[in-house]
Amino acid sequence: MKAILALVAAVVVGHGMLPSPREFGLRANSPQFWKLINKDAKLEIVAGGFGFTEGPVWDPAGFLYVSDEEQNKIFKVSANGEKTELIALGDPDGSTYDQNRQLIDCASVLRAIIRIDSNGKYIVLADRFEGKKFNSPNDVVMGPDGAIYFTDPTLDLVAGEKQELPFQGVFRLDAGGKVTLLTKELSQPNGLAFSPDGKKFYVDDSKQRNIRVYDFQPDGTLANGRIFGEEPGGKGDGVPDGMKLDRSGNLYVTGPGGIWIWSPQGEHLGTILMPEQPANLAWGGADLDTLYFTASTSVYKLNTLWPGFVPYLEPLQKH
Repeated sequence: MKAILALVAAVVVGHGMLPSPREFGLRANSPQFWKLINKDAKLEIVAGGFGFTEGPVWDPAGFLYVSDEEQNKIFKVSANGEKTELIALGDPDGSTYDQNRQLIDCASVLRAIIRIDSNGKYIVLADRFEGKKFNSPNDVVMGPDGAIYFTDPTLDLVAGEKQELPFQGVFRLDAGGKVTLLTKELSQPNGLAFSPDGKKFYVDDSKQRNIRVYDFQPDGTLANGRIFGEEPGGKGDGVPDGMKLDRSGNLYVTGPGGIWIWSPQGEHLGTILMPEQPANLAWGGADLDTLYFTASTSVYKLNTLWPGFVPYLEPLQKH
């Protein structure tokens, strides 16, 4: 995602335009929006001074892991904003915990999915499909079957390195290390998430500015792909990127201006307008009703009225 925002900034500056100041705000398109977000909700900054934040992962012990794609590090960020380096790693991106509460990261420079222990040591879980290197894994989520699902666009393909796969895919990685291609129909797959009941799989296409939904099958494959929603906008406004769902199946997806909230039926309920463009988000807090946003140079939080769905804290679905 960093590559998209860097390109947009270059275009804006190159035309002599300065971006207008942005402020936090709540813009409702439906009364349902106010059942999820309090009208008096206040955005708080948790920590600043980052280069470009991504991949937030909540730990019930009360902290977040946050990727910094500019400083090339993953930090442990406490509730009071204290930052502790976990690992120095070239361009870390989206992350999640697996079912064993182990940190899984999309390592763009390594072109791999890796697992990182609490001491900052990592192992590569997968870096190829059918003998060819991945492009630059971008975002990752644990599925209802315990497998790891991830997107592999060319957004952060290392300069000078060759693209070996002739497509940008969505993949499944099982516990035995087997990598399965789920779909290659998206032009730039990015954020991805499962519905709380494990029956729907969402993935957005940053280039096409849309969100797709699939029926998730018991064998870990996808079926019946269709457009769920569109997030149109101008240059510098932001694109569909990170996404999370709440316990009722509403989607919270980065987009132009901030976070777009969608009903399970595909209605755009409203937008959380952000002072910095968010790239990703995570549910946290004691009741999982706090949204944490990784937005450019900062990490923010916002209390909501409804708890979030956190796959690695849920029992696995029966398949």
